[in-house]
Amino acid sequence: MKVKTKVKTKAFSKGKFGDKKRSAHLIVMKKFCRLCSDKATPVDYKDAKRLQAFITERGKIVSRRYSGNCAKHQRIIAEAIAKARFLSLLPYKR
Repeated sequence: MKVKTKVKTKAFSKGKFGDKKRSAHLIVMKKFCRLCSDKATPVDYKDAKRLQAFITERGKIVSRRYSGNCAKHQRIIAEAIAKARFLSLLPYKR
């Protein structure tokens, strides 16, 4: 027995751009991994000032999509933040 489901789609409202698709007018900048560009300085758990750039005000680790890091460096940053928190160099939450 097959069950039919309805799919609701939302249409763009007419606004600033009229009938055209909104995505055609947006300029998306490609994010880049800051750690790949700075090959000379490795990530270290003792460098709390540098690691705080990857932590929110609440103390959460910033996601890859938001920070622009590659997967390899995001894993290294998460591990370094965990070590720094364990040694009380960074707070668990603020």
